[in-house]
Amino acid sequence: MPHVIEATILTGCAKGEDVFIPLIPLAPTDMPFQFKRLQFPVRLAFAMSINKAQGQSLKVAGINLESPCFSHGQIYVACSRVGTGKNLYVFAPDGKTKNIVYPTSFTIKTLFHYCFTKTVHK
Repeated sequence: MPHVIEATILTGCAKGEDVFIPLIPLAPTDMPFQFKRLQFPVRLAFAMSINKAQGQSLKVAGINLESPCFSHGQIYVACSRVGTGKNLYVFAPDGKTKNIVYPTSFTIKTLFHYCFTKTVHK
């Protein structure tokens, strides 16, 4: 079937169900001429756990902190995968992320400063 994508739902109440994603006709209205294209309504995305990211170098990284990090050092590992803070995006909603490592531990701001302002001593 070249006009549909067969996929399996990975999460939620329909987890494990097979579904078909059809081509959707799109007709942009902001162009000076009219046309219609058929397109699958999907977006490429990648995700991995912090543990799996350890030892890798990434150009851009996004970190979702809706649930707290499990062990000491995970936030550091996650934030230090990219070479510059400009390419790091962190989602940490107020009230959902808690410091479960040590009560007087560092803040996210302190961690960013540590990760991206290191000086190399010879």
